[in-house]
Amino acid sequence: MSFAERLTTLMARPGQDNVPRDDVPWHLKYGGRAAGIVGGFFAILFGLYNCIGILLGDVGCLVGGILQILAGFVVLAIEAPCCFIFIDYVQQAAEKADQRPYWNRAALYCIISIPPVILCLGLGSLFGCGLIFVTGMLYGMMALGKKGSREDMAAMASPNAMSPVQGVPSTDQHSTLMEDPDVWRPT
Repeated sequence: MSFAERLTTLMARPGQDNVPRDDVPWHLKYGGRAAGIVGGFFAILFGLYNCIGILLGDVGCLVGGILQILAGFVVLAIEAPCCFIFIDYVQQAAEKADQRPYWNRAALYCIISIPPVILCLGLGSLFGCGLIFVTGMLYGMMALGKKGSREDMAAMASPNAMSPVQGVPSTDQHSTLMEDPDVWRPT
C-alpha cells in the first residue's frame, strides 16, 4: 500500500462507520471519540510525569506511569489511528476494534484505566486515566442504545396496560395488592 493510499484511507475513516449504527446519537459518537483522543494524549503526558517518580525511588509510580503510557497509546491507536501513520498494523487494529460491539471497547477502556491509578495515586494518574474511564463510560452508554419511544415508556408505566412483548395484561405488585380483597378486610 502506497503512502498516498494509506493517507486517503486514514482520512476517510473518521466520517464513516464500517458497521452502520443508526441507534447511536451523534453527540455520543463524536463525544466518545473526542474524549478518547484527549484522554489518550493526557494519559501519555501524565504517564511520562509519573515515570519521574523513579528519581525519588518510587517503583510503583514508575510501573503505573508505564501502564498509563501504554493505556494512552492503546486508546489513541483505536480512536485516532492517523496519529500512528507510519506503523502498519495500527490501521488494521483500529478497523477490527470498530467492527466489535461498543461494550467491548467500553470494557477495555474501563479495565486499562484502573491499574495505573491503583499503583500511583496522584492528580496526573487520576486525570489521565479518568478521561480514559469516561471514554469507556461513554462507549458503555452507546452500547445501551437509545431509550424507548414515548408510547413504549407509557405502556410500561401504566399498571393496567397491555405488555408490549406478550400482549397480556401486566401484573405488578402494586396492582395485585390494590385489587386483592384480603388485603382490605379488617382483622
